[in-house]
Amino acid sequence: MIAVTNQKGGVGKTTTTVNLGAYLAKAGQKVLIIDLDPQGNASSGLGIDKNNLEKTLYDVLVDSAPLAEVTHATHYKNLSIVPSSAILAAAEVELTQADHRESRLKAALQDAPFDLIFIDCPPSLGLLTINGLVAAQRLLIPVQAEYYALEGLGQLLATVGRVKQALNPQLNLIGVVLTMHTARTSLSQAVAAEVEQHFPRQVFTTVIPRNIRLAEAPSHAKAIVDYDRFSKGARAYKALAKEVLARVSQT
Repeated sequence: MIAVTNQKGGVGKTTTTVNLGAYLAKAGQKVLIIDLDPQGNASSGLGIDKNNLEKTLYDVLVDSAPLAEVTHATHYKNLSIVPSSAILAAAEVELTQADHRESRLKAALQDAPFDLIFIDCPPSLGLLTINGLVAAQRLLIPVQAEYYALEGLGQLLATVGRVKQALNPQLNLIGVVLTMHTARTSLSQAVAAEVEQHFPRQVFTTVIPRNIRLAEAPSHAKAIVDYDRFSKGARAYKALAKEVLARVSQT
């Protein structure tokens, strides 16, 4: 189980989750995506109609609905998703007084029949993200190659440290991936060097470029492997999927 998280918005969490999921499913892994973000972008990006769902992740977290009742197949073989919608935001409030409020997702994912589970966390450090961190075994952090890239990462790592100490001692960083990178600019190169300095030997070799085809794919409810598999973005996520699988296999 891999939580994809960064409390900074717009860094490519959902793009990374969806495209890694699609490539790894294509490679034969049985993959589940948990859409833990009330915006539901991973759900719509994989063709799920958020306005026409009987049950969502909200029902799992708040009412303990069985995961199987809420899991949807996608148009990719081996890739399933537990979708969310705007109502999930209410779970943040409703779980405040609930028993085992931090571990509801972990309980729901017990014995889930998948090789890999990606948890697309919201851009915050609230109770939903805490549930993602408690459920996960590994943490993947997308970092945008821009001036304020490392701002807030200290707060994220402090939260991860507290979760690891109190609730989930097996949570470890699988890696940091640079996103929206423009190789020609000195700023992107400087940010890459700074991230490498903060996370020695933990930054993935693959860098995700700023790529218009990646930005267009979700509006067609497709992962990049389907939308334009020859684009720079597609080649990058295919390479990243191989790196992630190799690191998972080592642990």
